[in-house]
Amino acid sequence: MSNPAFKFDHVHIISADPKSSADWYVEMFGATIAADTTARGAPQIFVSLGGMTILIRGQRPGEAPVSPRPIRQFADFSSHEARGIDHFGFMYQGDLTAFCNMLRAKGVSFPVELKTGVGGSLLCYVAAPDGVSIELMQC
Repeated sequence: MSNPAFKFDHVHIISADPKSSADWYVEMFGATIAADTTARGAPQIFVSLGGMTILIRGQRPGEAPVSPRPIRQFADFSSHEARGIDHFGFMYQGDLTAFCNMLRAKGVSFPVELKTGVGGSLLCYVAAPDGVSIELMQC
């Protein structure tokens, strides 16, 4: 049984341009900016989406973040080909095909196009700013 003392809180992304990145989530996914602050000498923006927080921050003094590996498309999946977090995912309640068509019209790229997943539902992978890969699954 899962430990009830834990509840998922946030994903933390280091961004070269936190404001533009946060605006992308607002424009593409309808997220909201919950807070726009500065912490430890860097901009830090709290983006609320789907009951979770995406914390997007800039470079802190003394840091030298390296660019992420690009998302590489394989036959039926994508990968950064690196250890660590590969992607995070959202369940989408609605017509995922229509939503993806809207994203595509706004210039969003899909490392993995819409397809039927192992469980029979539609899914795809979206390339977000800062080298982030997001899986969208129709529920």
